[in-house]
Amino acid sequence: MDITKKQITVRELIEGYEEKGAEGIEGVVAYSGKLDVRPAYQREYVYSGKDRDEVIHSVEKGFPINVMYWSKVGDDHYELMDGQQRTISICRYAAESERTFAVDYKYFFNLTADEQEAILNYPLDIYICDGTPSEVLAWFQVINIAGVKLSDQELRNTSYTGTWLSDAKIHLSKPNCAAYNMAKDYVSGSPIRQEYLEAAIRWVADRDGIVGDDPIKEYMALHQHDENANPLWIYFRRVIEWVQIIFPVKRKEMKGIEWGLLYNKFKDAELDPDKLEQEIKQLMMDDDVTNNKGIYTYVLTRDERHLNIRAFTESMKRQAYERQNGICPFCQAKGNAKIHYELKEMHADHITPWHLGGKTIAENCQMLCADCNRHKSGK
Repeated sequence: MDITKKQITVRELIEGYEEKGAEGIEGVVAYSGKLDVRPAYQREYVYSGKDRDEVIHSVEKGFPINVMYWSKVGDDHYELMDGQQRTISICRYAAESERTFAVDYKYFFNLTADEQEAILNYPLDIYICDGTPSEVLAWFQVINIAGVKLSDQELRNTSYTGTWLSDAKIHLSKPNCAAYNMAKDYVSGSPIRQEYLEAAIRWVADRDGIVGDDPIKEYMALHQHDENANPLWIYFRRVIEWVQIIFPVKRKEMKGIEWGLLYNKFKDAELDPDKLEQEIKQLMMDDDVTNNKGIYTYVLTRDERHLNIRAFTESMKRQAYERQNGICPFCQAKGNAKIHYELKEMHADHITPWHLGGKTIAENCQMLCADCNRHKSGK
């Protein structure tokens, strides 16, 4: 790969700046249309207002900002490899077509003529990389380690660009995309950081029985050159629609659950939404349940581990131990009543199991030896 240095001014950069479609969903260009600011392997714009303003402050004061990297894709045409966040921040502030935010309560047009000229004449250092597509992508991953760190899914995207990924991102990765509007109460994270896309692929890979170190990568590799991502989008919609039907009452605890994995297992099960809601409501009020988010998984799987049932306190354990005189009742039932255990050798257990209504209170606590507790838990 050949790398050469180039210097341009802000005035040159913002010439012809355009965000095509809402939030640049159809692409972003600058530098008189010769720079593709957001090629397929690039992330979305993720800078906070503070980060964005700091870029403008540096330019205003003539302080240096980090070098930007472009890749050459033709005669005098480029793709932006590193520096998208800075580029868009500058262009949205100074480009005639944008000027969408103020810094220190001043828009670009509020500045004096000499202040405007100082910004427009600010020099930007650019490294131009000329190499094969694979070399460009490899270099992109290296140089993007600094700054706002790429998420795992953003890194995956750099390796599997193509028609499938471009279409998938329209549905699942853009600001206010269809997936966000449909699933914001059920899926954690941000579409622009690729967390919706990551969840959707993780779920569908599970459905398809894809296993290994990174099932998401495997799924993306299989579908990289598909014409579109309609099957993924249809699947994601079906997951969310199933959740809305089976669990019609929205609660904050529903956000971030692995809904797709539950859908894959229980989509064909005969489930009664009204009965499930009654049970969920009771569990939400149960003091013994310390993980309310796990209630939804529990009512489907019946695995109590998802509830994190409240543990017996040390005081409760001591009361039960003294009441039993250090004797394990299960050992006693087997005729081994003479075996005495130290408190630290025993485990607290519900006499009446929690799922049968037994509460985590001193009266319902018994101390079992490790062996008996293990055998009871395994039944």
